[in-house]
Amino acid sequence: MVRIHNSYKPLYTSPKRYFLVTGGRGSLKSTTVHDYICRLTFEPGHGILFTRYTMASAKMSIIPEFEETLQRNGSRNDFIITSSKVTNRHTGSFILFSGIKTSSGDQTANLKSLAGITTWVIEEGEDFLDEKAFDRIDDSIRSTARQNRVIWIQNPSTKEHFIYKRWIEGKSEQREIEGYNVTVSNHPDVEHIHTSYQIAARLGYLSESFIRKAEAIKETNPDFYIHNYMGGWLERAEGVIFEHWSEGPFDESLPFIRGMDFGFVNDPTTLIKVAIDDKRKILYLHEEWYEYGQSTDQICSALARMIESNELVVADCAEPRLIADVRTDGFNIVSCEKGKDSVRLGLVNMQEFKIVVTPESHNIKKELNHYIWNDRKSNTPIDNFNHTIDAARYAFDELTNINDFYIG
Repeated sequence: MVRIHNSYKPLYTSPKRYFLVTGGRGSLKSTTVHDYICRLTFEPGHGILFTRYTMASAKMSIIPEFEETLQRNGSRNDFIITSSKVTNRHTGSFILFSGIKTSSGDQTANLKSLAGITTWVIEEGEDFLDEKAFDRIDDSIRSTARQNRVIWIQNPSTKEHFIYKRWIEGKSEQREIEGYNVTVSNHPDVEHIHTSYQIAARLGYLSESFIRKAEAIKETNPDFYIHNYMGGWLERAEGVIFEHWSEGPFDESLPFIRGMDFGFVNDPTTLIKVAIDDKRKILYLHEEWYEYGQSTDQICSALARMIESNELVVADCAEPRLIADVRTDGFNIVSCEKGKDSVRLGLVNMQEFKIVVTPESHNIKKELNHYIWNDRKSNTPIDNFNHTIDAARYAFDELTNINDFYIG
């Protein structure tokens, strides 16, 4: 049986709707919440939706973890376990497991229509960046049978995460945890539980080698220790590709063009306005459009609302038919040029500029704070957090080619 540390008792006692459970590695976040929701099923009338943003197979990933929880609690025989559901034999209360994004697409519509859900658990919340999807499912947790709970479990990431902005930014206080001041929420609707590995160490749940490693890192790399082991929030992800950027107005005196990256079910379509001050080495970016699931007609309608038909748009060359359709609709759209190593070279060239991002360009800022090198030696970036940046790069490459032509 898992012993409940005082830090986690609000899970059992607080009447609030939202529970934010954060902390560093080894801080018993998931273990304690798994144990809690298994116990909750012994009360009749509960439907618990357990999600990770990506979950290819509950049977292969999370179900075995819950079987371990039930074995540890001595309650395995009290439950019926299938490939995606755990049901309490005595009460009928259940835990249903699902990913938000799966190989078959976005599951938000299916999840928000589930009946009888009283509690929604989001694990690995650092991967969940779609605030609209969160709101759609959150709005569906409205059972009158029992207290409604939304339990968000997260290893703190960057302060650009919407959960930080929604529940912590401007609604926080400093709390001392193991000798460190940690920023926690004092939002009236949120119960914020923040722990560190020292709790698990004192309860005997961590190996001596893990503890020694953490204590050594405390001395050699204190910034990494605060984030990784104490659960401190970062201004930006470690190893970001673009470090030199700031908020500021777009310089409307400069010539500009737009870059466009196409996305359908799982990725957004983006439109980014780009200008370059070559003398001062400043790259200006403004986010004009960022939307999922857009058809050709919707893209043309959006462009008609936002730009003049003669203004140049440089788009992803991987979609020649879509570009042709948009051009047929009367827009000045061309394909970007992609050659060998074009992504790396474009990013390296962009790094020579200070980047200024307009304050309202939230998705650009989020991507700049999360877009990192997958392999630093080869300057290969991750294939994520790049939808606005790819669009900006298409326009940047076009502008620098134009500048080279006039300068040379």
